[in-house]
Amino acid sequence: MENIFLFSLFIDSFPQLLSRLHITLYIVVVALLFGLLLGTGIAVARLHKVPVLSQLAAAYVSFIRGIPILVLLFIVYIGVPLAAGAFGANINRWDTLIFVMITYIVNSAAFLSEIVRSAVAGVEKGQMEAALSVGMTRWQDFSRIIAPQAIQIAIPALGNTVVSLLKDTSLAYTLGIIDVIGIIQAISSSTHRSLEAYTAAACIFFVLSFILEQFFKWLEKKIGINNSIPGAKVAPNNKIAVVGR
Repeated sequence: MENIFLFSLFIDSFPQLLSRLHITLYIVVVALLFGLLLGTGIAVARLHKVPVLSQLAAAYVSFIRGIPILVLLFIVYIGVPLAAGAFGANINRWDTLIFVMITYIVNSAAFLSEIVRSAVAGVEKGQMEAALSVGMTRWQDFSRIIAPQAIQIAIPALGNTVVSLLKDTSLAYTLGIIDVIGIIQAISSSTHRSLEAYTAAACIFFVLSFILEQFFKWLEKKIGINNSIPGAKVAPNNKIAVVGR
């Protein structure tokens, strides 16, 4: 009877999978950086209730969060070239990875915007008003009072989003991207087996997710310890009260 699981093939799969890990990590880093920039802009529009923009931002967040990432991948891959063609631009020759990046940036921005918005809204308004009343500028108010607390509030949710983003990149292979999951197709074609390669990929994603979780736990504690603001005291309820410049 044929062996159900070949441990030797499982071990041999790791070098090939790890050789494409940089593609997976590249997608995560780019999506996180640009998604955070776009998401912050969306959050600002909603927090300040900018006419029209805040309504469009809310609709965008609701729509993107409501559809599967796999569906969004194909909408972007098929729809963006068609939309560009309507304006006379031909982008059909673009690398597929670009469309994958656009998809994950658009998707991440929706989730990150909610994290930023919730974190800033979680800081008591009274502290902001107190900072302005003692002569702080709005920038000092933001950088010394709002930002440190908002970052601390956002860290747990941000960690969960990054881990989810890492796992979601496994769908990029559906557009032909040869990343960690994509290379499994090549392994399967040459060995006529795939269980070992998928198990190896599961181990890689588990280890990466575990490392990220531990990093964000450490970061949350680190920021909590170092969250001392010049000219501020920690009140009994663990909120930061401004006492001077």
